[in-house]
Amino acid sequence: MLFSRAFVRFNWITLILIYLVVVAGSFVRITGSGMGCPDWPKCFGEWIPPTTDEKLPLNYKDIYSEKRSKKIDSFSRFLSKIGLTETAEKLVKDPTLRLEEDFNGRKTWIEYINRLLGFLAGNSMLFVFIWLLLKYRKLNIIILSLFNLFLMAIQAWFGSIVVASNLVPWTITVHMLLALLIILIQIYFIYKISPKYRNKQRHPKWMLILIWSSFAIVFYQMFLGTQVRESIDELTKMGFGRESWTDRLGLSFYIHRSFSWLVMSILIFVAWKNEILSKYKFIRLAVLFLIIELISGVLLAHADMPGLVQTSHLIFASIIFGILSMGVYRGRIIS
Repeated sequence: MLFSRAFVRFNWITLILIYLVVVAGSFVRITGSGMGCPDWPKCFGEWIPPTTDEKLPLNYKDIYSEKRSKKIDSFSRFLSKIGLTETAEKLVKDPTLRLEEDFNGRKTWIEYINRLLGFLAGNSMLFVFIWLLLKYRKLNIIILSLFNLFLMAIQAWFGSIVVASNLVPWTITVHMLLALLIILIQIYFIYKISPKYRNKQRHPKWMLILIWSSFAIVFYQMFLGTQVRESIDELTKMGFGRESWTDRLGLSFYIHRSFSWLVMSILIFVAWKNEILSKYKFIRLAVLFLIIELISGVLLAHADMPGLVQTSHLIFASIIFGILSMGVYRGRIIS
């Protein structure tokens, strides 16, 4: 079945919106704006948040702290039911999770824009699903679209948990990994509906193995990156400044740094062979973005981890992840 150009293009727009949510989420994290809106899905009880605290009740911190306590207790019971009793107990017993921050208009609007982008991405996916039902009615594609829409709904729900738990680091990591899974499925969806990307790319077996290996390592790298970010969050809570973060990070940071050079070595070798054999553009793009990614990584390690570089580091890693995933989907062994 042929899908219209408009449908394919709209799915690319949807993918871009999903990426923008990842970018916004990273910016929220580096600016410490995650608690800019203490409730969910509204922000301070409004669909359009205030710019000052003048319209808020005098006891607004007590009000939202009480609401958070109820959500934490509810989520803790859920964790206990699925066997994560120790994690649940940590949430219940941590008094800092129930503390409410002072109103900050800048942080409120940064978080609000993040949520707005998430709303646009989610509704874009919903529109794709309805479009499929009305026009194409191809069962396997409909199921794929519905599954990714379901994941986006879970992601939105888990976003409320992240807020309710006062940004417990592991919840932010799960939130990020869910976003990567949604990106992975959306790219696969585009691969399935686009005539251009349905064309297979033929590689020798060893090259395809290296492409798969690069993809797997990049995914693991992004997971390690979330662990490094969790460590930074803990160091921040303990009062350590940016200038001391690198010296105090654990094993995850050093593995993360070393694996970057491993991916670069593999991809440069693949790119060299690609220029001789096939000249596929996605490999060139992956190497280009990986070089930029490594430069941002060096800046993070040696320039006290500036916030905007942290965001760019995540953006480029996510783009590399997307490029390699399409390469994996399209790759076939030369027969």
